[in-house]
Amino acid sequence: MAGGVWGWVQETPVGALTLTAVAEGIRARQGRSREPPSTGPQPEPRCAATVPEAGSEPRSPEGPHQVPQSSWEEGVLADLALYTAACLEEAGFAGTQATALSLSSALEARGERLEDQVHALVRGLLAQVPSLAEGRPRRAALRVLSALALEHARDVVCALLPRSLPPDRAAAELWRSLSRNQRVNGQVLVQLLWALKGASGPEPQALAATRALGEMLAVSGCVGATRGFYSHLLLALVTQLHELARSPRSPDMPQIWVLSHRGPPHSHASCAVEALKALLTGDGGRMVVTCMEQAGGWRRLVGAHTHLEGVLLLASAMVAHADHHLRGLFADLLPRLRSADERQRLTAMAFFTGLLQSRPTARLLREELILERLLTWQGDPEPTVRWLGLLGLGHLALNRRKVRREGVERSLARPPQGLQEADHESQQVRHVSALLPALLGALGEGDARLVGAALGALKRLLLRPRAPVRLLSSELGPRLRPLLDHTRDSVRASAAGLLGTLVRRGRGMLRLGLRGPLRKLVLQSLVPLLLRLHDPSPDAAESSEWTLARCDQAFCWGMLEEMVTVAHYDSPEALSHICRCLVQRYPGHVPNFLSQTQGYLRSPQDPLRRAAAVLVGFLVHHASPGCVNQDLLDSLFHDLGRLQNDPEPAVAAAAHVSAQQVALLARSRGRPRGLRLLRLAPRPARPPPVFADSPFQRRSFAGRWGCSGPRRA
Repeated sequence: MAGGVWGWVQETPVGALTLTAVAEGIRARQGRSREPPSTGPQPEPRCAATVPEAGSEPRSPEGPHQVPQSSWEEGVLADLALYTAACLEEAGFAGTQATALSLSSALEARGERLEDQVHALVRGLLAQVPSLAEGRPRRAALRVLSALALEHARDVVCALLPRSLPPDRAAAELWRSLSRNQRVNGQVLVQLLWALKGASGPEPQALAATRALGEMLAVSGCVGATRGFYSHLLLALVTQLHELARSPRSPDMPQIWVLSHRGPPHSHASCAVEALKALLTGDGGRMVVTCMEQAGGWRRLVGAHTHLEGVLLLASAMVAHADHHLRGLFADLLPRLRSADERQRLTAMAFFTGLLQSRPTARLLREELILERLLTWQGDPEPTVRWLGLLGLGHLALNRRKVRREGVERSLARPPQGLQEADHESQQVRHVSALLPALLGALGEGDARLVGAALGALKRLLLRPRAPVRLLSSELGPRLRPLLDHTRDSVRASAAGLLGTLVRRGRGMLRLGLRGPLRKLVLQSLVPLLLRLHDPSPDAAESSEWTLARCDQAFCWGMLEEMVTVAHYDSPEALSHICRCLVQRYPGHVPNFLSQTQGYLRSPQDPLRRAAAVLVGFLVHHASPGCVNQDLLDSLFHDLGRLQNDPEPAVAAAAHVSAQQVALLARSRGRPRGLRLLRLAPRPARPPPVFADSPFQRRSFAGRWGCSGPRRA
């Protein structure tokens, strides 16, 4: 049936056959039909002659191989459509329009309407395209499809979608042909967008529309047809990824999808990702795709538990490299923020939060309205919503810093306006007053994401001009210290970094009354920072090193070289120098230093237990007998004694050396109450502790700060 019309065309020139003759032939055969016209044309068994088929076997109405009436009729319609298109192939776009007109005329001659036969024509084309030869036959078939889509795009899409799931080669070829036709691709894309948005969840219609969009957008130049609904399409694809990621029928994509894979996508989620990539790349957003690949954004985007992180990365990449679409995206997001569908609402919230990084985009709404919306999210019972709100507050704080910088630059070009400056300061005070309670309250959340987001927002707040350093120094005291020992690596690193930023901002204001709360906070955090130099997390260790450097600069300790050495090498000499300096500068805080260090003797991490044992030894060695009470010495001696049975030999050896130092300090105080079994001799000079090499760090050069070299084990 597929080759019938082409057999005839090869024998007779195309121009010699007119559409009028075709229509007249249909009328003549319609008159010989046995069925009344009101019930629709019922072709006779020899109706195949309407479009002659050279080389095809005649159909018989009887026998076990009788062709179903609907399938046979679709084939006749497809043959007629192909022949009509072949007659008009050389006419270009006018030929496409004429094809639709001619098909309408021919069908009207049969007593039918073209719009009623679109589904049958498309199904017939789907059946014939695989057997058509390349060249004119196939081009004619694709022109018929374009002619149908020109006037009946919705019907064409509805007819093709069922053949797109599971994937069908013929359907894929027809989608690509529609994509290449600039007269119809925009209409088809709009219909696919409605099909994608109209389905709830990963229903077959939405999945088929996703695959069809992937086929069409992969064709070069098709993305230009999305002008006017680009942002709608992008948000629909991202939301569909959320649906697929959270669907119980669709496992997380990172387990089955490899970014480097070449060939057709494995699943619906990977197909949606490819469609999203094609949409971004076709509009000049290649850098957005590259940034997402480098940051692992695509993998996050298709994960059930990481989708919103992927959305945030996508928004950040678009802010940096595709800002021409941000206004449209921002406007389209606003109604979605109140959507009843949870996944659509969360995806919109994540996009909204990420776009707040763009100051021009955020200015589309008044800052008070954005701030009110974000603070409202803090009262939501869902932790994810509160997390997104905290991230948004951090972006707002960063934008205020940008505004201030721009204001300074403008002030150089014009005289200052007193009333404007006062209004700006008043607005900034109101802004900070609204931000701080939410951010400080989030530091006590049990969800590590919320704590990390709050720490990041507070750091951005400190980077603003005239940041509330005094207030934060006093408010962060009881909240920041426990976060330095948080179980999540990223929280420990962020907490140490926030402390360093606070010290740097308050360095120049220490003489204005800030020394009290800031000094107290630093001294409370000094031991955790020193021990976190040995943190197994590189981020936490580097953040602690950076913060200690800020503290050394602000308090003029002169120990920067020693701190850097302790951070990167096993250097008892440098640590001894640090302890001697701290004991001399802050003798009243030595018991607190020892009590804090004692807590790390029970750490589950071997490097921290050894570092704590070594630090106790040096602090006790440099402390004077009157600085430490006997109860604390007894407690230290007991814990160090238990630590000498540690399964890690390096920890046990360090505990043994430090226990000797505790005993020596106790003897220097007189006969100790808790150490009566030691029977120590009268007070000798206390020798310095000598520790064996650490298995966790490389050894530094001995004797650099005038201390004796280590004893080799």
